[in-house]
Amino acid sequence: AAAGIHWHSFHECLRSDLAMQRISEGLESLALHREAVESLDIATPQGAASLGIVARWVDAGYADAALVRNILKRFPKEARSRLPLADYLQLRLSEALVAMTQEEAEEAVRHLDFILSAGEEAGDKELLPIANFWKARSRRYQAEYEEALECVVKGCTLARELGYEPLAALMQVLESWLYFQKGKYKESVRVLQEAEHVLGSTDDYITLGNIHSAYGRLARREGRYEPAIAHFEQAIEAYRKRDPRHRNYARTLANIATVKRLIALQIRRQLDAAVTRRRKDGPRTAGSAIKGEEAATEASYRRRFEDLRQEALASLGEAAKIYHSFHHHRGTGTVRIDRGYLFLDGGELEQAENEAGEAFELGQQKQDYILMSRARILQCMVEHAKLEEGIEEGSNPGRHAQLARDYAREAVEAAKHTQNRWLLARAHTWEGLTHCNPFFNARDLASQSCSQASALLKPDDYDYLWDELQM
Repeated sequence: AAAGIHWHSFHECLRSDLAMQRISEGLESLALHREAVESLDIATPQGAASLGIVARWVDAGYADAALVRNILKRFPKEARSRLPLADYLQLRLSEALVAMTQEEAEEAVRHLDFILSAGEEAGDKELLPIANFWKARSRRYQAEYEEALECVVKGCTLARELGYEPLAALMQVLESWLYFQKGKYKESVRVLQEAEHVLGSTDDYITLGNIHSAYGRLARREGRYEPAIAHFEQAIEAYRKRDPRHRNYARTLANIATVKRLIALQIRRQLDAAVTRRRKDGPRTAGSAIKGEEAATEASYRRRFEDLRQEALASLGEAAKIYHSFHHHRGTGTVRIDRGYLFLDGGELEQAENEAGEAFELGQQKQDYILMSRARILQCMVEHAKLEEGIEEGSNPGRHAQLARDYAREAVEAAKHTQNRWLLARAHTWEGLTHCNPFFNARDLASQSCSQASALLKPDDYDYLWDELQM
């Protein structure tokens, strides 16, 4: 009453809006009562339950996790033992949300496992699907895809049993992504289409953006780069309707940069082929007209290659600002790695090396094995480039070859801590390419690495990894 709202009614409205994915209505209601939300007292009746629903709304795009942290700080830890079980579980759900936003996946799982073990006794049936969904997301972050898939499927089932089809569809987007990681592309598309059918009429623009982004990643993995960019642009359009500073907006900018880089590499291969043909043909007898035409074509290739690189760098610059505002390690590290590849493509090896080193340090800070492995692969590639350019350092002519081997081995070991088969395949590929180096000439080991990489890939994997594996 003092806050000017009836918390029980407010809570029920917020809960219903989330279950049905009526995002705009809920956000407007929260904005209208922002002062009351910020001064929420967990110790009052309905206080803990309301904090739990506020945490879920923060996850859906309202405010940020600092709001939940501040409310939690005002509640003394010694008072927790006096809370009813149902309220205590809402507290743990809120703490899981904070851990997730801070990229502390294992801490989040610790809270969620407690909820899942005691949730049946609390009588709150909505807690279990949400806890399963958030646990799936945490395990996905850790690249533990089998457990993540098990949790999200369970969460979908529980949401449907409650009659919450929109909530189940929200979870299906993650389910689709996990099928994608397992190489089950048809299943991934089927589940994604089901989710899109349910959510297409809602105003959950973040999830709709995630759906378009997922279609883009599928197209990219199949080597269909122009459709991939179109899907990513649709995702960005959806995110802008809700929050142009959302982390997923930044992720999609990075995805666009990756695809533009891959198109640029295709153009460079065309340029290399044109140069090779000219050298092979030797002096032309047809005169300067043909030579001028060839020169114009090559100049056009070079301009397009550089334009795509600059466009990609601009997208990464925008993404970096968003990730920096969230202090997001993986996002910031991903931007550095993608920027490193662009520098590598342009022959700017020192800049590429610096970006990879910074990304690896970010990964170490969170024990993020995906980021660490990706950074080591890039460092391995930089050392290969130095070898090809004949860059020598000091009295050890094999230093770059040895560094490349060390980085490749560390990339493989880091990738083995995950269930990301594509990442492990790429680490093995560059391990094999390093064994092929004339300094080692270990062809048997190279063949073994190649076989290990091939065994991890599916027939539908047409991304640039196939080019590296063929090489």
